[in-house]
Amino acid sequence: MMADYLLFATERYALPILQPLADALQDAGHAVHAWLVDGAAGASLPAPVRRIDTARAAVALRPRAVLSAANWVPPFVAGAKVQLFHGFNVEKREDARGHFRVRGLFDLYCTQGPATTAPFQALADRAGHFKVVETGWPKLDPLFAPDDPLAERLRAAAGGRGVVMFASTFTERLSAAPHLYDAIAAQVAAGGRYWLLTLHPKCAPEWVARYRALAGDNACFVETEQLVSAERAADVLLADTTSVVSEFVVQRKPVVTFRNRAPKPHMLDFDDPAALPAMLARGFAPTQDLLTALAAYAERIHPYRDGQSSQRVIAATDALLAGTLGPLRRRPAGAWLRSLQIRRELGYWGPAAR
Repeated sequence: MMADYLLFATERYALPILQPLADALQDAGHAVHAWLVDGAAGASLPAPVRRIDTARAAVALRPRAVLSAANWVPPFVAGAKVQLFHGFNVEKREDARGHFRVRGLFDLYCTQGPATTAPFQALADRAGHFKVVETGWPKLDPLFAPDDPLAERLRAAAGGRGVVMFASTFTERLSAAPHLYDAIAAQVAAGGRYWLLTLHPKCAPEWVARYRALAGDNACFVETEQLVSAERAADVLLADTTSVVSEFVVQRKPVVTFRNRAPKPHMLDFDDPAALPAMLARGFAPTQDLLTALAAYAERIHPYRDGQSSQRVIAATDALLAGTLGPLRRRPAGAWLRSLQIRRELGYWGPAAR
C-alpha cells in the first residue's frame, strides 16, 4: 500500500543522503515529503518530492516514518523515527559526544557497516528503546550506479590527466583548507593534474571564495550536492579529518590526509604543506600494502557495493513497524527535555500527532 514518508534534514549536505532514498520510496509507489530546516532551509529535493514548510504541516501529514539525516528528529510528528546519519564516524570527538551519542529520539538506527553496527547494537541492548539494522548508507548508492553523467564530464575536463579531489572539514582546528591553500594553488597553476575542489558548506566564506577562485582550465569547484560524482571522477583524495575520506575509501581509492586526527594504515598522512607534491605522487602510485589496507577498511565501514542501501533502509523500517524487530522500551526521561528544546527551536507548541 502507498504511504506517506517524511524526509528530514537540517543541513544542505544531507540532501545527497536523502535523494537516493526519495527515489527508492517513489519507485516503490510511496509519496515522499521533505521538511528542510535550519541550514537546509530554502533548499529542496526535486519533484515529485513534496515540500513541507511548517511544523504544523508535518504534524498534519501523519507520515508512516520520518527518516532523518540529522542528529535529531521532531518527536511530535507521527511515524517511526529513523536515523540515517549525516556522515561516517571520523573520530572528531570522543564516542559519547560524537558518532555514538544516543539522544533518545530515534526508534531505529540504520548503520553503515560492521564498524558502527556493533557499538550501536551494544548501546541498543543496554537501552532497549531503539533497534539497530545494518543497511549501508543511502548517500553512497549513486557511487555504485551504472552511469553518472556528471562524473563523466568531470573526467573529460581533465583531458587525460590524473584527477585529485580536495575536501576539507569545517571544524577549524582540523581543517586543512588554510594550511594547504598555497600548496594547492601552486599545483593547480602547474597544471600537471586536474583538481576538483570542495569545502564543507559550514567552512568560513572567505576560504570558500578563495578556493572557488582557483577554478579554471586546471580545476573546478564542486558544490556539496555534486560530491558523490566528484568522488567517482577522482583518482586520489586530498583531505583532513572530513568524513569524505571514508566515503572515498569505500571505492578502494587512495587518500592523502593532512594532520588527520586519527590516522590509520589506509591513509597517507602528512603534516608539512611542502610535502604535498611527494604525497600526491605516492597516492597516484599506491603500494600493494596500501591497497590491501584500503580494502580492509572499506569492508569494515561500508561493505555494500550494490547501490541498494536505500532499499535496505525501507525494508528495515517496514520490519520495525511490523514488530518483527521486537518491542521497544519507553524512551529515557532526557528525551522529554530534548523534545521541549526542539519545539522551541521549531516554534511549535501544538499537539503531537498520535
